[in-house]
Amino acid sequence: HVQLVESGGGLVQPGGSLRLSCAASGFSVSDFQMTWARQAPGKDLRWVSSIEKDGEETYIIEFAKGRFFISRDIATNTLYLQMDRLTTNDTALYYCTRGSAYSVYRGQGTQVTVS
Repeated sequence: HVQLVESGGGLVQPGGSLRLSCAASGFSVSDFQMTWARQAPGKDLRWVSSIEKDGEETYIIEFAKGRFFISRDIATNTLYLQMDRLTTNDTALYYCTRGSAYSVYRGQGTQVTVS
């Protein structure tokens, strides 16, 4: 069955970096668009970045351009989100999804706290 397990979150100071990972099983990340989304305390889920199944096309939300980078490793079936120059506004629970940000296929999330 489809399973997505995020990791890599934590507490980081402003200006720091984190790399989030999402281990996928039950399907191949090369067969679907994959997405990172986040939900800050008291706010709605928000799309952050996606990578198309061809691995070539990537999309990133405006506020993260130049700071966040999405990638994947087909050999390990893992999705990544490299996050640099983090700010307090990036504090949120980060999810990876298969498909859109609102897909039913979503992991449990990994908490990122910038403070």
